[in-house]
Amino acid sequence: MAALNVDFSDAELEDLRAAAREHGMTLKAFVKASTSEAIAHQRSLKRAAAEFQRVFADPSLADAIEAAGIDDGPSGSTTGRAA
Repeated sequence: MAALNVDFSDAELEDLRAAAREHGMTLKAFVKASTSEAIAHQRSLKRAAAEFQRVFADPSLADAIEAAGIDDGPSGSTTGRAA
């Protein structure tokens, strides 16, 4: 795997070092852990978005909403509704 070089300002580096110290980690370990967490979070969001799209693309959901008498369409008036 090739190394990735990222330029940080002195202030950014000091903030990162302080955060690493707060977590009892080296700067390298802190950046690596933070990056891994960010990647895992992004993947989780993608999976959730795909599941959301799958569920709401299911025609049986529209049938179930209609059968339950739920009107999820836009209202003609905003009287009594929060903006």
